[in-house]
Amino acid sequence: MTAMQSAPPLPPADRALFDGVLARQLRPLAKAITLIESQRKDHRLRANALLEALLPHTGKAIRLGISGSPGVGKSTFIEALGNHILDQGHKLAVLAVDPSSSVTGGSILGDKTRMETLCQRADAFIRPSPSAGNLGGVADKTREAMLLCEAAGFDVIIVETVGVGQSETMVAGMVDLFALLQLPNAGDELQAIKKGIVEIADLIAINKADIDPRAAAITRAQWMSALKMLRPASPNWTPPVITLSALTKEGLTEFWDAVRRYKDTLTPTGEFEVKRRRQAVDWMWQLIHSSLNQCFQRHPVVKDSLPRVTQKVSSGCITPTVAASSLLEAARFFDSQES
Repeated sequence: MTAMQSAPPLPPADRALFDGVLARQLRPLAKAITLIESQRKDHRLRANALLEALLPHTGKAIRLGISGSPGVGKSTFIEALGNHILDQGHKLAVLAVDPSSSVTGGSILGDKTRMETLCQRADAFIRPSPSAGNLGGVADKTREAMLLCEAAGFDVIIVETVGVGQSETMVAGMVDLFALLQLPNAGDELQAIKKGIVEIADLIAINKADIDPRAAAITRAQWMSALKMLRPASPNWTPPVITLSALTKEGLTEFWDAVRRYKDTLTPTGEFEVKRRRQAVDWMWQLIHSSLNQCFQRHPVVKDSLPRVTQKVSSGCITPTVAASSLLEAARFFDSQES
């Protein structure tokens, strides 16, 4: 049996994590996520082996991505939706990503305090992680953390993004359904079209509709009109626009029904599985690009030349194109004689 067909043997400490995760114990799950988030080389090797061993036990959850601008009420909505999902008999994991300071690099990681009632539910697991400067509104190891949660038996996983605007498109590449939260009076339909994030949304929810129901209804109509001008990602699914209130719990049933309807619609056509397969390949290439970038920056010639070349670009002595080509050639990333 080849290495691709069987999981590698695990050392005793990691075997304990493996057994604990499969036994649906929260402490081993939290430790396993900490392991995959570590930047140490030996920890990365251990994390890779652990993930490979757990891979056959993953893939059975519905994965939801929740995005929206700061102030739209993502945490309040996720807590309300989470309690609703748990009441339906599901097990829920929430992976919340907090923005990291560009000065200190630290994060508040306050999502657990904002989801106080959800934290107290036995079938809920909430894990805040720092974005650590990663673009796309998610943490570097959010995908791996999802797999660990699936192996631990959670059948619904919600990823809450940072909430920084249009760059939050990466989460759509790792979830089954990507939901965008909006506010009443957030802008007209032309502004909606200009937001590239809308093009990849599978569901749009107008939150805080209880504050001004009339404005929420108008906003919903504007969004529905705007969506008609965009090409849907699937010919079998038109993104619904739902008005709701996380505070009063109104609209939560409609939201969850739309999620289930989405899966029931795309599964028979094969689109659901195709989407996940495509995401796995895209994930592989993102990891390759990230590793190549790290190798390039650690290259001794690049480390030695980079300050000097950077200064030349900054002073206008050479163009960024020439600078990049010279560094890539010096690091032997490509042959300067190639056409």
